[in-house]
Amino acid sequence: MGAVVYMLRCADGSLYVGSTSGALEKRLAEHQSGSYPGYTFRRRPVRLVWSEAFERITDAIAAERQVKGWSRLKKEALIRGDWETVRGAARRPSLRK
Repeated sequence: MGAVVYMLRCADGSLYVGSTSGALEKRLAEHQSGSYPGYTFRRRPVRLVWSEAFERITDAIAAERQVKGWSRLKKEALIRGDWETVRGAARRPSLRK
């Protein structure tokens, strides 16, 4: 069974990063309905803005943790598919163009 890392844009404009080993559509429906109290519960509706599939849940969890640690700038660049900014945002501020 595969796994997915996903990013949601919440109603307040914030970004939520999560992962699931089940169907992404089911997990999104759980976020939308407020099935579980958590970060997105009071920030609905949410909208899927990015996702990536993995073969193993351990890889998806590792990617989720990595992306959660990124700055907003870097997350927004990932959503746009702007790899130049993703790479640039990874550098120390003194080394950025």
